[in-house]
Amino acid sequence: MSDATTLCDIGLIGLGVMGKNIGLNLADNGYKVAAFDLNEKSVQAIAHQDETERGAQQDARILPVKSLGEMLEKIKKPSIIILSVPAGKPVDIICSQLLELGLQQDDIVVDTGNSLWTDTVEREAGYNGKFVFFSCAVSGGEVGARFGPSLMPSGDKNAWSRLEPVLEAISAKVDPETGLPNARNSYTEALPTGEPCVTYIGPAGAGHYVKMVHNGIEYADMQLICEAYQYMREALGLQPKEIAAVLREWNKGELNSYLIEISAEVLDQDDPETGKPIVDIILDRAGQKGTGLWTAVSSLQVGSAATTIAQSVFCRALSSIKDERVAASKIFSKAPALNLSEDEKKAQIKQLHDALYCAKMCAYAQGFDLMKRAAKEQGWDLDFAEIAKIWRAGCIIRAVFLQSITKAYQRDAQLENLLLDEFFAEQIKQFEPAWREAVINSIKAGITMPTITSSLSYFDAYRNATLPANLLQGQRDFFGAHTFQRVDKPTEETYHLEWSQADRPLVRIQ
Repeated sequence: MSDATTLCDIGLIGLGVMGKNIGLNLADNGYKVAAFDLNEKSVQAIAHQDETERGAQQDARILPVKSLGEMLEKIKKPSIIILSVPAGKPVDIICSQLLELGLQQDDIVVDTGNSLWTDTVEREAGYNGKFVFFSCAVSGGEVGARFGPSLMPSGDKNAWSRLEPVLEAISAKVDPETGLPNARNSYTEALPTGEPCVTYIGPAGAGHYVKMVHNGIEYADMQLICEAYQYMREALGLQPKEIAAVLREWNKGELNSYLIEISAEVLDQDDPETGKPIVDIILDRAGQKGTGLWTAVSSLQVGSAATTIAQSVFCRALSSIKDERVAASKIFSKAPALNLSEDEKKAQIKQLHDALYCAKMCAYAQGFDLMKRAAKEQGWDLDFAEIAKIWRAGCIIRAVFLQSITKAYQRDAQLENLLLDEFFAEQIKQFEPAWREAVINSIKAGITMPTITSSLSYFDAYRNATLPANLLQGQRDFFGAHTFQRVDKPTEETYHLEWSQADRPLVRIQ
């Protein structure tokens, strides 16, 4: 048995990209970690990196262990164990093994993987009384995990009270006044101060649901940028490095974000082997791990019109049929190339900027609307101002205008839709004309901008007091007697018209 003074504070299982960096982040913040992975090389790698970073003269911050049993022996009781393993069966396999090894009722197991939120709900219920199963969704990728991610914890409130100081310590930090990240990019730098990018989201599953929507917005945001890139490349004839310069200019204003920043970096990079722009060497077939799909499916299930997010998932599906697209390109010719002056190109680049900004606002509005509707269905009390706050740094969709989203929900916690906030309404009014021109230009040029166009259709439908659903309801009643409501009668009353009869009597159903 280990001496209590030498025991580790936390057990860490899973030392892949995310797990290893979470472990080193914990160590930077003063926590001693017992680290385990089925791959012994991964265990030795984190121990070696810990030694390299802290120096041989200082005590080890990360203790490599060879088994789960050894890990349980080396950590303080009641235990805090963090899982960073693939979502699905691996989570349950490890939990079962820990139970067999003597996990106790007051021990906490924290799932930090990209688990489906309904699985998290089932796990908390299934392990209740055996140990405390808690979830903490993580966003920020490798660098975020290492130097400060955005964290979305949910589950037992008592467990949260124990975990709060740990998670606040390792999370990203922002300046509370500006909303800008207080970044830390190296282990040699001082630990950042500011508001931590972590807040208790709610009961089991709520955190993973919010992370799922975050990833859905991420899908949309990435696709929006890609569409602007393709138009500049194909319609305006700009080279990747020229587009990188445009994005860097955009990053100084309303579009400032991590995704714009890294897109410029990608476009500026040459292939080490050929010397060509790396973007021209990368195969145009996009992968996905499911969270965007889950978001789109959930939007359909709860009746939230997350059309931009769903369209971004469809775009990845279209990208996957590369051979078919190549075959189609040989049958159908492209629209004639544009012959524009430099001033006309500059004008269209400005229109693209405005279109991207407006579409981005719609994507975020859809994401928050989806969370609102899901929360109502599940009985969650989500704080949207806090959610926007924790996305200002650390996560993939971090952007300067999340500060504006935070303020919008601080002004009105019950805001029905982000586009109804006075700030965002004025922004849309200001940039809408250019948005329309950009969509028109893309159609004329035959260059697809599906998410930017879908966002405009979403906006036009949302702002329209009367939609053609009245005709649709007439169609449904005609062929299926599905009934309809009337604009001149109470909405709780429904009617059916006997369409096939000569006199067509109107029948009130209820």
